[in-house]
Amino acid sequence: MTHTLGPDTRITLLAAGLIFLLALVLGVWKYRQIMAAEDHRAHPYVDIAHRAALLYSFATLLLAAFVELSAWPAWVNLTAAGVVVFFFVGAILSYIGHGARRDTVNQFERPNRGIAIAMALLIGGEIGGFAVLLAGFIAGQFF
Repeated sequence: MTHTLGPDTRITLLAAGLIFLLALVLGVWKYRQIMAAEDHRAHPYVDIAHRAALLYSFATLLLAAFVELSAWPAWVNLTAAGVVVFFFVGAILSYIGHGARRDTVNQFERPNRGIAIAMALLIGGEIGGFAVLLAGFIAGQFF
């Protein structure tokens, strides 16, 4: 039995794989910092970037399942998943930046207006994008 995945699902799965590969590379960076540090700890944001990438890779895999089972057209599914993945990757990249610069151990310690706007967009994008996919799943599987 074979099943051809839609292009929206294939692209979302590719994103999951690329994020997972990034997580593995970040794990090497984290390990190198652990081995080089006197206290054998990586910078907090290197640790956070590694863990977040692992988490988001599997979350993106979950998105792919909802994309595949959604009743919506491929462009709707791909747009919704793309918005969520965009914010996943943006978060990881911000953690990588803080880890590389070693400029903070808490990005919310001295928040500026930009962080508040970015967080509002992230919250809306991640929840909204997934809500679209969940609604498509419900429409396709229950009605």
